[in-house]
Amino acid sequence: MNKDSKRNRQNGFETMDGGQTTSKAKRSGGLFGIILFIIIAAVLLFDSTYQVREQEQAVLVTLGKAQPITDSGLHFKIPFIQHVRKVNTTIQGFSIGYGSDNEAVTDESLMITSDFNFVNVDFFVEYRYSDPVKALYASKNPVEILRNVSQSSIRTVIGSYPVDEVLTTGKNEIQASIKEMIIDRLDDQDIGIQLVNITIQDSEPPTEEVMEAFKAVETAKQGKETALNNANKYRNEQLPGAQAKADGIIKDAEAEKTRRINEATAQVARFNAMYQEYIKNPSVTKQRMFYEAMEDILPDLKVIIEGASGNMQTFYPIESFATIGNTSDVSQQTSADNVSSDEN
Repeated sequence: MNKDSKRNRQNGFETMDGGQTTSKAKRSGGLFGIILFIIIAAVLLFDSTYQVREQEQAVLVTLGKAQPITDSGLHFKIPFIQHVRKVNTTIQGFSIGYGSDNEAVTDESLMITSDFNFVNVDFFVEYRYSDPVKALYASKNPVEILRNVSQSSIRTVIGSYPVDEVLTTGKNEIQASIKEMIIDRLDDQDIGIQLVNITIQDSEPPTEEVMEAFKAVETAKQGKETALNNANKYRNEQLPGAQAKADGIIKDAEAEKTRRINEATAQVARFNAMYQEYIKNPSVTKQRMFYEAMEDILPDLKVIIEGASGNMQTFYPIESFATIGNTSDVSQQTSADNVSSDEN
């Protein structure tokens, strides 16, 4: 202590408590250093790691240079030199034409069609971030840009369709056209945001009277579709029976065709056989054919063939021997209705 006092006096200082104040200052300085070291170590420890969830992507910025981090889990970074920004990559959405409380936003929903009619149309837009770096740094607010692009595309497409299609049958086509236009424009902007889907929530006329008229038109169209469905159902029920009936008629016709062909073939064969016999003895064949024809024409006709000597040789058609034995009946029959033929 005396040495410290002597040294202080040599340096021009005077110690009132004999050096006790200096010892306390040293102890206080050491404690402050320890606390400061602990704080700096804790900051470094907690600022050197970051967590990326499954539905997130991170952007690691190192001295102004951005690098995407797509792997989920725990990652490390250099404190004070690198910092992290995260982007939610799940599907998100916003409405156009109505608010969160389902109240109409007329400035967004009121549009004009190609036939100069006003109509209220509400949409819901679904999107996701496709590139986190571009989503954070290519524009200030990519969602607002998507909203503006969507509203512009909606009005362009709605303005090219008549009011009937906007309110009734053209919704699917309109949705597809709007989606295609938005996607093309976002590709040109290249701001790291991607359209997932856009859906028409509701479309109606701006006045109650016009709304009722369009409801009546829609009801009539539904009735038309119901009638068409019933007609198609009846057609489908009747077609199998009609087809079966047609098949039966065709089969009967084919069977009749086959029968007639077979009959004609048989007649041809019979004719050829007769012709062969005719060639052998033309006069006899002629005479037999004449008698057969007469029998067909006059079935009750009795024909008696006599020889040159007047003797009876042949009966045509052949009668029973009992009838032949009755000579008196034969004589009467001959005088009444016979046809004689002499052979020379």
